[in-house]
Amino acid sequence: MISKCRMFFFQDLKIPAPDIYLGAKSGSHAFQTADVLTAFEKVLLSEKPSLVLVVGDVNSTIACTLAAAKLGIRVAHVEAGLRSFDRRMPEEINRIVTDRLADYLFVTEVSGVRNLKKEGIDSKKVFLVGNVMIDTLLANLPAIQKSRALEKHGLRRREYAVLTLHRPSNVDSKASLLKIAGILEKISKQTPLVFPIHPRTLSQIRRFGLQKRFQGMKNLRQIEPLGYIDFIRLVQDSLFVLTDSGGIQEEAVILRVPCLTMRENTERPATVDAGSNQLVGQNEKKILSAVRKIIKGKVPKVSVPRFWDGKTAIKIARQICFVL
Repeated sequence: MISKCRMFFFQDLKIPAPDIYLGAKSGSHAFQTADVLTAFEKVLLSEKPSLVLVVGDVNSTIACTLAAAKLGIRVAHVEAGLRSFDRRMPEEINRIVTDRLADYLFVTEVSGVRNLKKEGIDSKKVFLVGNVMIDTLLANLPAIQKSRALEKHGLRRREYAVLTLHRPSNVDSKASLLKIAGILEKISKQTPLVFPIHPRTLSQIRRFGLQKRFQGMKNLRQIEPLGYIDFIRLVQDSLFVLTDSGGIQEEAVILRVPCLTMRENTERPATVDAGSNQLVGQNEKKILSAVRKIIKGKVPKVSVPRFWDGKTAIKIARQICFVL
């Protein structure tokens, strides 16, 4: 049985319910990977597909890739070639292993092509097709424009910023959360912050006894996690977004919203080159300086990366039809 939270995203994006649900549970990286690997192998043995399409860099990505590769089934990887060059990130391990095993690599940006070439991947396997996340964003713009998220939360266009946090480097230690809290206190004195709080982040805040510190900020509004449509509407009409998410870095390019990324690196350098994204880590001076510039209207002109045009899925589908 799929959780109500997950089903909400299926309904929000009008995605049909899955024909097969693996029922994988939460747990450590090893537990999740093993759980999906075991369940998916049974599906492969039963369904006997000609090709398995995996997306992104999560534990299910590497688990499904391993299961297929060991059974001699071809694998196609969407979002291939992205690299942060930081192996402390579990996602980086997933990316590297998946790309090494995949037969077809569908790349979102030029840096991915360069990375795969340096790693010795046969160029005949690599296809620069663009970004399926942008396909989703562009396809849902009419629904996003109809969202009443601002009215629901009492917000006015360009008079607030959006905050998201969930990376272990930011939320898995009390010292890190305390440092971020201090930064947020100073930002919130300049502009209100809307914080759709990730369940894991909320759990860590409670674990370290920091609820009062975060709740005590008058201009930091914690709200429940939002569906895709409402969340993107909040980002679209915000002054800027402060995040450690990978996907939001990409969406901000198309929405032309300044993005301050609380990481020291990114696997999506095209977002920095585009002009919308700035890596700020937990550097208070850098963050506050960037916020001041944005408030004054000093933001770079944004250029959209090649092939981020809403037609990526079509290119991928055509290539798959060609090789099958």
